[in-house]
Amino acid sequence: MSTLGQLLNATPAVAEPRAIPLRAETEATAAVPRTNSLHDEQIHALVQQLFFGGESGLVRNVGVAPVEGSAQTASLCFDVAKALAEVGSYDVGLIDVSSSPILLQHELEIAAPQTEEATWPVGSRLWLAPRRSWWQEFGHKPMNDQDLSRLRDLMTAFDFSVLYCAPVSWQTARIGQSCDGLVLVLTANKTRRLVAAQLRDQLSKAHVPVLGTVLADRRLPVPRGLYRSL
Repeated sequence: MSTLGQLLNATPAVAEPRAIPLRAETEATAAVPRTNSLHDEQIHALVQQLFFGGESGLVRNVGVAPVEGSAQTASLCFDVAKALAEVGSYDVGLIDVSSSPILLQHELEIAAPQTEEATWPVGSRLWLAPRRSWWQEFGHKPMNDQDLSRLRDLMTAFDFSVLYCAPVSWQTARIGQSCDGLVLVLTANKTRRLVAAQLRDQLSKAHVPVLGTVLADRRLPVPRGLYRSL
């Protein structure tokens, strides 16, 4: 049985929903800035749908998890977090929850501050929270319940947070139980639809909401300029 399958048979330690007041009140639908780039438009549309488009209210904490181990999602997480910070007067946390040996700040080529700060600003109202801010013994001991408790506390420090996750596994599922849900990143011409559907069903059984899917590495059939004008 796979480790993810073992997690499904265990009693999920689902955190109780937390009522986190926003530092700035918002309408039901936030005003997303208009952009000219097709990529920027897609990112802002994703932000609108994920965080402000739900029938049950605002979604505060979203994990982004690829299905394929080869998928690169660091830039996607940063773009989503940056666009979210531009929506209004919200503090947004970009949190590294991956188990990859390469840290998120290195993936994004962001220099860490000289001081031992738990988080540091990487944009207007946007903060990066490295792994050591919640997973104190990363690389030495597996993630435990205390680490997850620190992660949940860290998320309460922000109005919204985007979690940079490892590819879908038992660990990703445990982290997904601590936030509002996951976005699955599929790879064009590589991720099989059946595999994606099975993972979605397994996560649902583990009480991890799947908020949506993103298709990465999609090649446009016509030049981008022509596609933009269609």
